[in-house]
Amino acid sequence: MEQTQIFDVAIIGMGPVGATLANLLAGLGHSVVVLEREKAIFALPRAIHFDGECMRVFQNIGIAATLLPKIIPSPGMKFVDVAGEPIITWERSTDLGKHAWCESYKFYQPELEQALREQLQHYPRVDVRLRHEVFSVEPQDDRVTLRFEDTASGKIDALSARYVIGCDGARSTVRRFMGVELNDLQSHKQWVVVDTVLHQDKPELGFHSIQYCDPKRPCTYSRGPGLRRRWEIMLVDGDDAKQVTSDAWLWQQLQAWITPDEAVLQRAALYTFHSVVAKQWRTGRLFIAGDAAHQTPPFMGQGMAAGIKDAANLAWKLSAVLMGDKDAALLDTYASERLPHAREFIATAVKLGNVIQEQRLDDFGEHIGDSLKNFRTPQPHLGAGHFHSTPSPHNGEVAPQCFLRSGERVDDVAPYQAILLLHPDASATDAACKPDVQMIRTDSDSSLAYLQHLQARAVLIRPDRYVYGIASQDSDIVSLLASWQHQCAPQTAAVSV
Repeated sequence: MEQTQIFDVAIIGMGPVGATLANLLAGLGHSVVVLEREKAIFALPRAIHFDGECMRVFQNIGIAATLLPKIIPSPGMKFVDVAGEPIITWERSTDLGKHAWCESYKFYQPELEQALREQLQHYPRVDVRLRHEVFSVEPQDDRVTLRFEDTASGKIDALSARYVIGCDGARSTVRRFMGVELNDLQSHKQWVVVDTVLHQDKPELGFHSIQYCDPKRPCTYSRGPGLRRRWEIMLVDGDDAKQVTSDAWLWQQLQAWITPDEAVLQRAALYTFHSVVAKQWRTGRLFIAGDAAHQTPPFMGQGMAAGIKDAANLAWKLSAVLMGDKDAALLDTYASERLPHAREFIATAVKLGNVIQEQRLDDFGEHIGDSLKNFRTPQPHLGAGHFHSTPSPHNGEVAPQCFLRSGERVDDVAPYQAILLLHPDASATDAACKPDVQMIRTDSDSSLAYLQHLQARAVLIRPDRYVYGIASQDSDIVSLLASWQHQCAPQTAAVSV
């Protein structure tokens, strides 16, 4: 087991979150090894929704054009009672929105994973090892040693990396080695998820996702790309868990919408919809992300999406530390920022889930407050973390993506890089910018309107597209840039990364 190479980062798990993180780190020039226990992409649907912020991450990776023909915008969600009358209507625009993408997309997970893996092939410093199962995680002063089995050959081997991220799902090996417990938000229900493929379109099924709040049998309908359709069916008292994935049971439940003559059953699986958050997301050189760090009921469509946002938050911070630009203390802001953000989405999903899963009330509408009837997707700030020391209500909020006069989206000019968005006549010079900050002078109505909204002459947007800080006057721009450079700067040249 002699080791001749130490990777910058090892990622355990190559689902969408692990593959996204690998792409972001590789795009920043780092050596990355990915250890995945399966031999191929799971060829059936699992996650089916991501939002405009995730699409923006995929844009920064370089796969947006690949995905666009394969995904569809989602117009939102409706909650209906047993008579089919709407209780809550949650509309999402199918026009381009805040992120210069639609608010919500439906997708087929194997196609997303394929696009992410193909993009990784552009980076020579990425080593992907399929059918490799990690069984030991050994942190040391300046690295982490991983021991694993190549299950194709039975060979036992080891490698080392400066940092290790567990993107290895709800039963995370890395989380266990970290000794991290989960906070339970007390929402655990069993549901059968059944994916179907129609023989031909049935427009009457609708384009919205629909939550059927039937106290006898709550269920959910979701439209996917093409002819893919999903139903999620809650188990109730008297159901036999051994029978609920059988064709006979499934067709009995689906008969109100489709018949065996109209579709084929592609996959049925019994899930327990958990709501948990890990108490720690970092221990030294070990991190967790995605389902390893948090699990949510699906009612907000934020399960995979939250993991993609984890990856976007963590990758640039790891890069800054590995490059020697920042002290390792910066890495503590990963959990302090992301954990409360993810927790708010999970808590909201639990609240929405309580509406559909309520089985004691026949008249749901009378028991739902105005806040749910007028529901809008939360837009929480990140938690306390890496932001400009000058207070601003905008620090930590996600920045919109503006179009420039050329028609380009701003992120295409500086993919996954910090951006200083300047008023066109601001008196900062290009020399004031650092190599890791791309200066862009606003030249379009949307970008000027954003600065006007901030009442700012400039805004510094982090690589993950959250606001670092604003400069209200031209004289504040240099100090804003200096803060970006010096905050969390290494204390000595001898700091081990």
